[in-house]
Amino acid sequence: MSYKGYLIDLDGTIYKGNHVIEAGRDFVYGLQERGIPYLFVTNNTTRTPQMVQDMLAQKFAIETPLDTIYTATLATIDYMNDLGLDKTAYVIGDVGLESAVREAGYILDEENPAYVVVGLDWQVTYDKFALATLAIQKGAVFIGTNPDLNIPTERGLLPGAGSLIALLESATRVIPTIIGKPQAIIMEKALAHLGTKKEETLMVGDNYLTDIKAGLDNGLASLLVTTGFTSPEEVPHLPVAPTHVVASLAEWSLDEN
Repeated sequence: MSYKGYLIDLDGTIYKGNHVIEAGRDFVYGLQERGIPYLFVTNNTTRTPQMVQDMLAQKFAIETPLDTIYTATLATIDYMNDLGLDKTAYVIGDVGLESAVREAGYILDEENPAYVVVGLDWQVTYDKFALATLAIQKGAVFIGTNPDLNIPTERGLLPGAGSLIALLESATRVIPTIIGKPQAIIMEKALAHLGTKKEETLMVGDNYLTDIKAGLDNGLASLLVTTGFTSPEEVPHLPVAPTHVVASLAEWSLDEN
């Protein structure tokens, strides 16, 4: 099978924390050299697309156009716009999420927002959880940007947005709408942005629960690289096998696939 387009995860696939995964960087270089369309699809909402672009260039020597970066934040805003409620929101999240919501025309409201949007927040406090809980109880639409329970870093697996969302779900007994991988919302929009068909596109990532499930649940072939979240030891026991599994993206030949 020759894939004409690639959807690629970042955390744990191209880099881990502040350290580049060299095989991941070389993989991107290979796509660029061959002119193969690709789109970075990340559940990370702590950075704007511009910040992601700058980080890739400055930290990891990967120059990529801004329109090759699609985040769960962008998909979340697209979803909110589609619902068409009052443009008020309470946000638990870092600068990449909060600033994007504001720039999309939403007013931040702690008391009676139409939406409560929850992503990864490095400075989260009990009071933030309390405000979000009260707003959801009043009827605000509860949106989780992504379901990642952990994020891979050089320190190990740290709590992710999914862990924060789970706390609020327990506190409110309200099931949130989840936007990021593996949900169809972000995958359909990412495919439309990339411009390739499902059957000719490969989803590449390190996390079986998000990246690979995004492929399995949405009709795309998947490539699991065991450099991040999902370990090699877990692979034989996965409920449904990925289309492909490699220990390193250095093992993947763009010329043969």
